[in-house]
Amino acid sequence: MDELPLDQVRTLLAVVDEGTFDAAAAALHVTPSAVSQRVKALEQRTGRVLLMRTKPVRPTESGEVVVRFARQLARLERDARTELGLAAEQGPVRIPVAVNADSLATWFLPALTRVPQDPPICFELYREDESHTTALLREGQVMAAVTSSPDPVAGCTVRLLGFARYLAVASPDFVAAHLTGSLPDDLCDAPTVVFDRRDRLQDTFVRSLTHGRSDASRIRHLVPTSDGFRDAVAFGLGWGLVPEPQATPLLRSGRLVELAPTRPMDVPLYWQQWKLDSPALSTVADVVATAAAEALAGRKDQQADEAHAEA
Repeated sequence: MDELPLDQVRTLLAVVDEGTFDAAAAALHVTPSAVSQRVKALEQRTGRVLLMRTKPVRPTESGEVVVRFARQLARLERDARTELGLAAEQGPVRIPVAVNADSLATWFLPALTRVPQDPPICFELYREDESHTTALLREGQVMAAVTSSPDPVAGCTVRLLGFARYLAVASPDFVAAHLTGSLPDDLCDAPTVVFDRRDRLQDTFVRSLTHGRSDASRIRHLVPTSDGFRDAVAFGLGWGLVPEPQATPLLRSGRLVELAPTRPMDVPLYWQQWKLDSPALSTVADVVATAAAEALAGRKDQQADEAHAEA
């Protein structure tokens, strides 16, 4: 295989974005038969199945590689047209980013307001747990992600942003009702609030107190918004780990009580992005890194590593 034909690559991307062969055909102004033939030709050329023929269609692991390449190719083409003065009619630059809910609710949105808007940049934000945002990078859906993983996705660079600090808190009434004895033992049984079924932060905290002997209670309330999570804890639905910027005002007002003042949890956050020479993406990355340095905690035990790792 010497090359990937660009018309076939773009067709595969259209099928993934539109969800069906017929919709891709309409978007590309060709027949569904032509779309099918191009995809089959690309699969024969690569020797791999690239699409799962579901509704909507989904890329296979090999297909994700081609889709990511197609999106990067489109970005490079867009940047080249901009530098040549040929892209004015195409509208603003689009930057899709995956970011976790707690960052969205605290420091990330103010950071985006600092991004220069000449030329205009439109953000498309995908909310996902920080331990799963890299999946969107891997699939080619986003150009960058705030993630807890230091391992770069293939074709991406990664840099440490800082540490998001979480405090174990509960309402005074909840403490009086459920946390009257040994904190490690009580937290194994006391109701807890979690973001979703993949949220393991409360389990990690309890394991740190019990030396790995136990997770948090099985009595779990799922509250899948950052503000809703904080409010659920403040209302006494359960205890939970709340981002420090959200917890501090409620601690000062007495609506929350910190359960382990000497045991905050610091979750590392990294910025991963496509390894592309894109002026717009580089500008966003620099602004995000500067804002994160101001908003997030620094590393406690050693100097923060500023070097970029590359796949």
